[in-house]
Amino acid sequence: MTMGMAMLRFSKMQGLGNDFVVIDGVRQHTELTPERVRFLADRHFGVGCDQVLLVEADAQAEVDFCYRIFNADGGEVEQCGNGARCFARFVHDVGLTDKREIQVRTAKGVITSKLEADGQVTVDMGAPRFAPAEIPFLADREALTYPLALADVTLTVSALSMGNPHVVQVVADVDAAPVAAQGPLLAAHPRFPQGANAGFWAVRDREHIHLRVFERGAGETLACGTGACAAVVAGIRLGLLDATVEVSTRGGCLVIHWEGAGHPVWMTGPAVSVFRGEIEL
Repeated sequence: MTMGMAMLRFSKMQGLGNDFVVIDGVRQHTELTPERVRFLADRHFGVGCDQVLLVEADAQAEVDFCYRIFNADGGEVEQCGNGARCFARFVHDVGLTDKREIQVRTAKGVITSKLEADGQVTVDMGAPRFAPAEIPFLADREALTYPLALADVTLTVSALSMGNPHVVQVVADVDAAPVAAQGPLLAAHPRFPQGANAGFWAVRDREHIHLRVFERGAGETLACGTGACAAVVAGIRLGLLDATVEVSTRGGCLVIHWEGAGHPVWMTGPAVSVFRGEIEL
């Protein structure tokens, strides 16, 4: 091994095809620069993933771990729902904890994750936030929906935060939705100062929706946990959905439960370890 090169141990994981390189930063030291994140995420030259997740110890006794999330483009972000489930499985699988319920600090607060008996993982994603300044989203006042100008069309969208910013719109058919064309424009829209994850969702019935998400910094992913939460919350507020909704994504299904304003959003779904390895940085 070349002098100065460090071997980094990692796990490759996925939640509904949204895939992650997960790194134990408790028992090994690593500096995750944007360049290193881009290398790890590269599907041709690195390991390949949508996001890199870093597990760190937390200084406060009531919190089990600190959870840091980096998109494939190297940027650090606040929250990732599918990643939160993989995080919970990872710390249990590699022996960092034997608890089945853990408290994890993210950039936007503490979330609770619970390993279910059937292998699924349930995460308390916290309460959604709608005040434009908290998303952040540039608007004069809070509203259920907003008109949003995009190139040659004005869309009707919902804007909210699930610990990260989301812009979601109802479409007639997710397969025909203009995700490739509108996704990059919405993710970088000037009314979202920190960018946004763009969700396109269609109602099947009051307990089922179909969803595609274009994630800022990662592009369209097979599934987006916070995007599923955002779409369901928006649908419930619009009176289109019941409190418990199955969300069908291209990678599989999530169950989202929300009892309304002031309550947390609960997300249940799979988290799978694909392989473990080590890579030279």
